[in-house]
Amino acid sequence: MSTVSIATINTEPFIGMQVGTATITEELARGGMAIVFVAFQRTLKRKIALKVLPKSLLTPETADLFQQEAEAAAILAHPNIIPVYEVGETDEFLFFTMQLVEGNTLAEYLKAAEKNIIPSKRILPLPITLKLIIQVLDALDYAHRQDIVHRDIKPGNVLIEKHSQRPLITDFGIVQIMRSKDDSKPIVHGTPLYMPPEQVLGRNVDGRADIYATGTVLFQMLVKELPLPAFKSKLVLLKQKLLQKDGIYLKKPSEVNPNLHEDMDRIVARALAYDPSERYATCADFQKDLENYSRKHLP
Repeated sequence: MSTVSIATINTEPFIGMQVGTATITEELARGGMAIVFVAFQRTLKRKIALKVLPKSLLTPETADLFQQEAEAAAILAHPNIIPVYEVGETDEFLFFTMQLVEGNTLAEYLKAAEKNIIPSKRILPLPITLKLIIQVLDALDYAHRQDIVHRDIKPGNVLIEKHSQRPLITDFGIVQIMRSKDDSKPIVHGTPLYMPPEQVLGRNVDGRADIYATGTVLFQMLVKELPLPAFKSKLVLLKQKLLQKDGIYLKKPSEVNPNLHEDMDRIVARALAYDPSERYATCADFQKDLENYSRKHLP
């Protein structure tokens, strides 16, 4: 059995390597499937991000997922989606280059807020939360109109640009391109907490899966801790998602955060509806309700 994994890959030989129009300068991050480097694009004299899938880890599935991510992101041109510049292959790896974002993930922002010594500041201010989610929904609505469903929206896949505080969606690795959907049973991918029941069941999904995931991210941002029962494992969590048709949460957002109006309970409940037909039909509809909430309940 091979012990080669992303964690064991030695990236030192990659530093200084010429890849397309860029030169690799340093390692930036490692995910479950790929490594991201900082590179210098010689033609435009700028730093970019270079994502690689080493061929030592190549399987038909990982190659397909990597290619899907590059193709999907390359199709999309939106200010809240990280653009892809170039896709290619070397003797050592598959790669694509994209915008280098200076900043942290939304997950890192939330984790930093949780550690604030002032209890009232352990969640982001509501106006900031709503502004971020509205921009994410605008980007997803655009992607859905291009027939692309992300399928793994979560705080770790939203980067916050340092200076502009603009959210940027990344990691289209398990994207579903609906216009080229085949009828074979899809493989279940995603992050358990953010996956809607139909995705847990391995069914073909549409944009309402992203609406469910974004609703979960919104709920997470509105409260200090999600009101979840204790789960022994991710498998138990997934089973409960299928069994609890009224949802897995023990309290409504306004019951956890008294600064919220009950209108937010209705918005979150609709986004997290068990049946996709009872969720918002589009991200634009979800976005409109949040904008109305802002006008009505924020000073």
